[in-house]
Amino acid sequence: MRRFLVVEGLMGAGKTTLCRLIAESWGAGLVLEPSEDNPFLEPFYNDPKRFAFPVQMFYLINRWRQQDGIRQADLFQELVVSDYLFEKDRLFAEQTLEAMELSLYDRFAGALGESAPKPDLILYLDIPTEVLLQRISRRARPGESAISAEYIDDLRARYERLWARYTDAPVLRLDNRTLNYADDEEARERILTIVRGALFGGAMVGRRAEAHGQPTLFGA
Repeated sequence: MRRFLVVEGLMGAGKTTLCRLIAESWGAGLVLEPSEDNPFLEPFYNDPKRFAFPVQMFYLINRWRQQDGIRQADLFQELVVSDYLFEKDRLFAEQTLEAMELSLYDRFAGALGESAPKPDLILYLDIPTEVLLQRISRRARPGESAISAEYIDDLRARYERLWARYTDAPVLRLDNRTLNYADDEEARERILTIVRGALFGGAMVGRRAEAHGQPTLFGA
């Protein structure tokens, strides 16, 4: 039976790197958020009010096309991994859109979301704001220099509210501030073991405080 894994987190949390690692290690189908193709993204960071609606609609349509492709993918592929959850699009929409724009957005998102596939597991990469800002500064992507700590903190709170009400799949939180699976072979094996156990069977971690790099199951 095919499984669908979603890796979520704020910008700079390591989502795409982990998805690529899983795809390369296990031969999984890979679905990556089309952020670099959005022509409204850089103007949005500099003038959010003006470009909020086009940037959100561009994301919504492109994300839905990708999600629709997951449903039609090779049924013999054991695993598909994606670096975003379809429902997360609204977190950005409610953060940036005016009331009338959000109402119009919801009409489209509601209709499209009915056919979006549901994940078997969500892995949420959780990292402190100051660490995220350092990573964002290092990777120096166009437009991201305008991202503030306040913007990240607000978005983080919206993620937490999403997980608090989310019931379609288990959500596994991972403190990812020091787990360097991009360069460290031991860290790569560790994260793959965690994901394998959570997705295909094995011991799950309960609701409790964890050390860096340890998972906590906080949704079901």
